Amino acid sequence: MQVTETLNEGLKRGYAITVTADELDSKVNEKLAEAQPEIEMKGFRKGKVPMPLLKKQFGQRLLGEAMQETIDGAMNKHFEESGDRPALQPEVKMTNEDWKEGDDVKVEMSYEKLPEIPEVDLKGISLEKMIAKAGDEEVEEALKNLAETAQDFKARRKGSKAKDGDQVVFDFVGKVDGEAFEGGSAEDYPLVLGSGSFIPGFEEQLVGVKAEEEKEVTVTFPEEYQAEHLAGKEAVFSCTIKEVKEPVAAELDDELAKKFGAESLDGLKEQIKERLEAEYAGAARAVTKRNLLDALDDLVKFDLPPTLVEAEAKQIAHQLWHEENPDVEGHDHEEVVPTEEHTKLAERRVRLGLLLAELGQKAEVQVSDAEMTQAVMNQARQYPGQERQFFEFVQQNQQMQQQLRAPIFEDKVVDYILELAEVTEKEVSKEELQKAVEALDEE
Repeated sequence: MQVTETLNEGLKRGYAITVTADELDSKVNEKLAEAQPEIEMKGFRKGKVPMPLLKKQFGQRLLGEAMQETIDGAMNKHFEESGDRPALQPEVKMTNEDWKEGDDVKVEMSYEKLPEIPEVDLKGISLEKMIAKAGDEEVEEALKNLAETAQDFKARRKGSKAKDGDQVVFDFVGKVDGEAFEGGSAEDYPLVLGSGSFIPGFEEQLVGVKAEEEKEVTVTFPEEYQAEHLAGKEAVFSCTIKEVKEPVAAELDDELAKKFGAESLDGLKEQIKERLEAEYAGAARAVTKRNLLDALDDLVKFDLPPTLVEAEAKQIAHQLWHEENPDVEGHDHEEVVPTEEHTKLAERRVRLGLLLAELGQKAEVQVSDAEMTQAVMNQARQYPGQERQFFEFVQQNQQMQQQLRAPIFEDKVVDYILELAEVTEKEVSKEELQKAVEALDEE
């Protein structure tokens, strides 16, 4: 076998591999010799079929296997000896397309190798970590918002007109073409005006009604309505208004706290404070992580595999295009050509991705089975009722597993770096933290 370098330009490599006919023949004979003891053929005892007969019967089929294994072996040996790690699957093609049995096999292999990542003095990195505490004002505001979600309704003064946000308690009978239809009637139904829980146009017609009033509401069912026999049809609802109630926020007391699983109001406030500070800590980490990645990007420069950058730039351009065109769900649109800005961002992402992967590998950072299971469970919650199918899908899909594993691995590498870097804490207000988070989106 002969391996000759044909390209050495930056990270691009090319090699011509020649596998001689004798090597292939030897490989075929080796395979036949391994299989011979188990082969039975009419007129011969098991394991006693002559080699020439075996070769005539099975040689042609084994030749393709021998060719593939020999070329794979040559590639593996090359990567072991050279230390190269291909950025993507190497491109391999046969150059003597008129090959016939008895000829040497000539193959061309090309790839982009991963660059050598320079050493980074992680202890020399200085970062600031923002710490935000939840004050009484923030806790009270959150408590007030919580009370509004637990709002109740009390009867308005007799003769008061219903406003948007009020609750109207009423009986109704719906008819299409003068005939009542199934599911179109109810008694003492509590409807919050403006909630959007009824057919479009229904609730607006109840604004201004009073208790003990009779009201006819005319609406048209949407064309895509789930009940096909009603879709697109006009309906008239005869409504008898029984009560008009205004919303009232729940009292800030121990009873409210118990509704949210706390033993007392003070206990609920403590829970709210912990939740707020957990949110602040998450936001602060995002800021710290961005600052760390900026520092690493400034510290380390190395050549990047062009194909990886190009693929990443295309993905960025495609994603941003869909964000700007949310109405287009499919991918059958015109090609999105990456701009210089997309390419610059792609270079940063590829550089930092390779650097973090290298640092994580050297530090022996691992994603545990428990961490992966938790990640799958979190994702599965987005598909209520189909969690089991999602689990099975992930188990059978290596690409999906990698998509879930990658962010966990990245965060663990970031934690590893932050342990070594010089990190000083700075207490800030909620507003200062929010401003820093907003700045992340602007960059």
